[in-house]
Amino acid sequence: MNNTDLGEMDAQSLRSVFKARDASPLEATRAALERIARFNKEVNAYVFVDEEGAERAAKEAEKRWQKGSPLSPIDGVPVSLKDLTWVEGMPCRSGSLTTSDEPCDTDAPPTRLLREAGAVILGKTNTPEFGWKGVTDNRVFGATANPWDTRLTPGGSSGGAAVAAALNMGVLHQGGDSGGSIRIPAAFTGVFGFKPTFGWTPQWPPSTEPTLSHLGPLTRSVEDAAEMLNVMGRYDYRDPYAKRGQPNDWGEDIGKGLKGLRIGFSADLGYAEVDPEVASLVRQAAHHLAQLGAEIVDVDPGFASPLDTFQKMWFTASLEKCSQMSNAQHEQLDPGMVDNARRAENWSALELFRALKNRATLTQRLEYFNQQYHLLMTPAVTIPAFEINHQVPPGSKMRGWEEWASFSYPFNLSQQPAASVPCGFTRQGLPVGFQLAGGSHDDIRILRASHAYMQAHPSRFPTRLNPSQRSQ
Repeated sequence: MNNTDLGEMDAQSLRSVFKARDASPLEATRAALERIARFNKEVNAYVFVDEEGAERAAKEAEKRWQKGSPLSPIDGVPVSLKDLTWVEGMPCRSGSLTTSDEPCDTDAPPTRLLREAGAVILGKTNTPEFGWKGVTDNRVFGATANPWDTRLTPGGSSGGAAVAAALNMGVLHQGGDSGGSIRIPAAFTGVFGFKPTFGWTPQWPPSTEPTLSHLGPLTRSVEDAAEMLNVMGRYDYRDPYAKRGQPNDWGEDIGKGLKGLRIGFSADLGYAEVDPEVASLVRQAAHHLAQLGAEIVDVDPGFASPLDTFQKMWFTASLEKCSQMSNAQHEQLDPGMVDNARRAENWSALELFRALKNRATLTQRLEYFNQQYHLLMTPAVTIPAFEINHQVPPGSKMRGWEEWASFSYPFNLSQQPAASVPCGFTRQGLPVGFQLAGGSHDDIRILRASHAYMQAHPSRFPTRLNPSQRSQ
């Protein structure tokens, strides 16, 4: 077995070769590091790589597999953490000039859980400043490029993790999602991204807006996502919003297929403007789900755009973040984030209270919807990927990223689980994804349906980096 073969493997395949001693965690780690060396200069997915630490952890995992006593099914599997997540011994720049290179002195919950399971931490992936927008660029590390066309954005804020997953620069990748930050880059890069039920994947220190943020996996397969959630999806007391009751096995229903599932399909949620090619591919995916045994019903979930509600909360979070900083630090911040904060300055307590009330109404409506339908299907994003270093498509009349992320933030407001599932490519060769959302704690059902689709319609992934790929 050569490094190229090993570098393409998923977690399940690595476990098999580790157990059979056909390859070792050290060889798998070196294969992942080789892929980082091969691709990262062009895509800028990783902002910190710990080769020595990764090889050291891999050697320890190798000893455990040789003894037949791995710590978990992902012992020795290469993983990455988003650069908003604390990793002991690594800096956490959060994409901001206002932070330092001083290494963290403790692990955040997902880091601790992955480390205790024996996963090999390769390093940290790129994010916009404090994760504030749906694309990935910042003043510290620059922009992350889409592997399907390096002239384009991979989306964000977990853009580095999504690109690392698409190119298998490591196998399991942790993202965070406060308004679409897992699902947007998953759709733009053609990988699977899952936002679990709020509180089921613990987070500490708190995010910029802690009641919107969900941590979850970006992977090439649903099986790998479930393997990662079996480790990350556990209670941690440090998260004040952490919940108990997670599945013992997040993948327990993965092989059950789609028969018996009633899925409501909404092409636009009644308010979104969707690119025609995206709409066509997602409609085709709905047809494929029906062929696989699901009942697909065209529906209108019955709520108006919650854009204003989301902005009230998200922009106020930016204002609170800016309030902690000096005028000199304000000059170092992303101007877009500062602009959002300024828009929030004149909002009254009554306006914010009404936003919270509207959020509760939306959540109630979506939970009621899920008493009638097992899942809700929509496009993941309204548009394909666009030019890098822009928050909105150049030439559009949009002001902010949330205007083209119309399908994602409703489910952060409701705190419900949702996934982006790859479902084909535009004529220009750009990935498209559809979204599956469920009621609170319906995570296993989303994973089940996502897996059934991806098994029947396998994804393909980039093998080289060249802007000309856009025309393939």
